[in-house]
Amino acid sequence: MGLQDRETGRGFEPGFPRWRLARGAVIQPDERPPLGQMLVLALQHVVAMFGSTALAPVLMGFDPNLATLFSGIATLLFFVVVGGRVPSYLGSSFAFIAVVIAATGYGGSGPNPNLAVALGGIVAAGAVYALIGLGVMLAGDAWIGRLMPPAVTGAIVAAIGLNLAPIGVKGISGSGLDVGVGLFTVAAVGVAAAYLPGMARRLPLLIGAVAGTLLYAALANGLGLAPPVDLARVAAAPWFGWPSVTAPVFEPSAIWLIAPVALVLVAENLGHVKAIGAMTGRNLDPYLGRAFLGDGLATMLSGAFGGTGVTTYAENMGVMAVTRIYSTLVFALAGAVAILFGLSPKFGAAILVIPGSVIGGLSVVVFGLITAAAGRIFVENRVDFSQSRTLLTVGTALVLGAGDFTVSLGAFRLGGIGTATVAAILLYHLLRDEPA
Repeated sequence: MGLQDRETGRGFEPGFPRWRLARGAVIQPDERPPLGQMLVLALQHVVAMFGSTALAPVLMGFDPNLATLFSGIATLLFFVVVGGRVPSYLGSSFAFIAVVIAATGYGGSGPNPNLAVALGGIVAAGAVYALIGLGVMLAGDAWIGRLMPPAVTGAIVAAIGLNLAPIGVKGISGSGLDVGVGLFTVAAVGVAAAYLPGMARRLPLLIGAVAGTLLYAALANGLGLAPPVDLARVAAAPWFGWPSVTAPVFEPSAIWLIAPVALVLVAENLGHVKAIGAMTGRNLDPYLGRAFLGDGLATMLSGAFGGTGVTTYAENMGVMAVTRIYSTLVFALAGAVAILFGLSPKFGAAILVIPGSVIGGLSVVVFGLITAAAGRIFVENRVDFSQSRTLLTVGTALVLGAGDFTVSLGAFRLGGIGTATVAAILLYHLLRDEPA
């Protein structure tokens, strides 16, 4: 049975789309915006992912510029594996942080002296992930709909957004100035998305970032109300520099600790693909196997040269929700841009100049939109919340995700998104519908 588009009814077409020029406000995955807009849109996706993609390697003692470089390579590899049909950006996965620190004994500052050992575990996790993808491709996708009905899918998508929410809230919490700048950034994004004309309306996050940074600079550099924006490190950083690569070392103890993270990545990717399908109005389930395979191969490639494990990014789903532009060509271009920026230490220094309160404000918007996408899944599929089965499934998953409930089984740790996913699936299938 071929892939059916819920909106147009088209069957699945092998190979890459032709990407016709879009004419409407919503740009679908197999469409493209005018060429003049694509670079700016791609840059917006790079900006959206950069904060998290750079932060995760820093927490593990990895090179953030190398992580940026391989996020671009990973995105292009994913684009090829899924045939340009699933719009996604791949960035550093936070699911690896705890197990990498445990496997390497990382002290929390500077380069990780046992980086090679961690890389061996990351490559192993990618291999497990890729094998799961091949299994899904061979077994078909029919079981996905039975395993993950809309009630479960919506619960997982909402859990992803709520699990990320503390990051955004923490970013705008602190001094009164931080709160004010963060909320101003949120308002600037909203105004840009709702009121600005033409192309400007499609770039609300970039506009919000610029507006928030300018306000912070005026208050900090101009009035001395906070630590000033320091451009000295941007000026000192070189325009071009080759990152140093590290080869993995395969130690069984690290592999057993890190490889099970593949299960968390499956849960994350599954929720992301479901959310993108809901936003675009297209059934992307037949591409789940390819999505898992692409993500797994990308993680193996990144780990083989010193990069972090990667995953499809919720931040970029939020960008799609704001702009309503889902063209996969934009993501291919974003991957190419990230590769160039990954080779430029000056770019990394420039992004790090953006105040934390501004990044927090942007995160509040993006993570909120991800959570709201679950409501669309529930409404469009007419999920019946009068049933106890649905209420318990959704409610439990949301609390586990929002609370970041973590389960530790020996060396294996399953974080909030993973536990929410497992709980939603198990509860839905263990409970019975109430009799009519």
